[in-house]
Amino acid sequence: MARSFQHSPLAILALLAEAPMHPYRMQQLIKERGKDKVINVQRRGSLYQTINQLQRAGLIHVRETARDEKYPERTIYALTEQGRHTVLDWMREILSVPSQEFPEFPAAVSFLPLLTPEDALRQLQAREAALVRRISVLDAEFLRNAAELPRLFLLEDELVRATVDSELGSRNHRRLTNGSAYVE
Repeated sequence: MARSFQHSPLAILALLAEAPMHPYRMQQLIKERGKDKVINVQRRGSLYQTINQLQRAGLIHVRETARDEKYPERTIYALTEQGRHTVLDWMREILSVPSQEFPEFPAAVSFLPLLTPEDALRQLQAREAALVRRISVLDAEFLRNAAELPRLFLLEDELVRATVDSELGSRNHRRLTNGSAYVE
């Protein structure tokens, strides 16, 4: 089944593979586990849109609607058998087949001539400083988590760190002068 969802359907299906749960719990677990570094859960509305899409696709279903005195009514979702097969198929595909991704930064770089060379240099220097700060935060989080978790649960942290480090490393080998990039 093609993956045509706005939010990360893999995250939702993977969480429901663990146990049936309501959307707020999914969002909590993603944040508690630090998966919000690789899964965008900032906009709850898109989470609910994706849940609706998964339900229409027959990958999840409403298991029950529960009401606790302390909380509003909550809909608890569970995987269907098709959803269980789909999440495993998607995992295998995502892990084994590289895909073409279109992040915003390379797109912005492709339109760099819109800025003056001085402005472009300032923006890239600001990005470099932000990347250095990001690496410090990632390293501190990794050290904290590495003391408690097996490495298997830190692989995405290592990937994010390597990606940021790669961008920072390549930035250190290129300098912008007089509006032209050159390799040192």
